[in-house]
Amino acid sequence: MYKRILVAVDGSETSRRAFDAALDLASSTGAELQPFYVIENTPLYFEAPGYDPSILRTQMIEQGKTLATELGAAMRAKGVAGELATGEASSLDDVPTLILARAKAFNADLVVMGTHGRRGFRRLILGSIAEHCVRQASLPVLLIPSAASGVQEA
Repeated sequence: MYKRILVAVDGSETSRRAFDAALDLASSTGAELQPFYVIENTPLYFEAPGYDPSILRTQMIEQGKTLATELGAAMRAKGVAGELATGEASSLDDVPTLILARAKAFNADLVVMGTHGRRGFRRLILGSIAEHCVRQASLPVLLIPSAASGVQEA
C-alpha cells in the first residue's frame, strides 16, 4: 500500500489531527512517515513599522524543534520510522510549493494534511494551503478536517 507518507504539520490542533491520522496509517501499513514543518516568512508583516521579523522567525524555528521532539517520540512509540523535515517559505516558494516539493524529494506515496474547513469570505481572504496542494499534486492528498471531532477554528 503506502511506503512513504508525508504529513504537513504547523503546530495547530488541526495539523495534530492530521499527524495522528498519518501516524496510524503508517503504523498499520509499515510506511515511513515524514512530518514536514514550514517556517513562513510572511512579507505582509515585514512592512509594519517597528516590526522585527527575526522575532517571529525565531519563534517558528523553536516551534519546529519542539514539534520534532514531540512527533518523533510519538513515532517511536508506535514503531514508525522517519523524522521531521523543515522548509522555509519565501516570496518565490510558498507553503504549498514547498510541501509538494518535499513530497517529491521524499518520494512520498501520499500527503496528509489538516484542513480548517473555512468557507466564504474567510477562505477567500485567508486562502487554503490544503486546496492549493490538492489542485497541484500529482499524488494522493488525504485531508483531515478540523471539524472531524467537533473543533471549529475561526
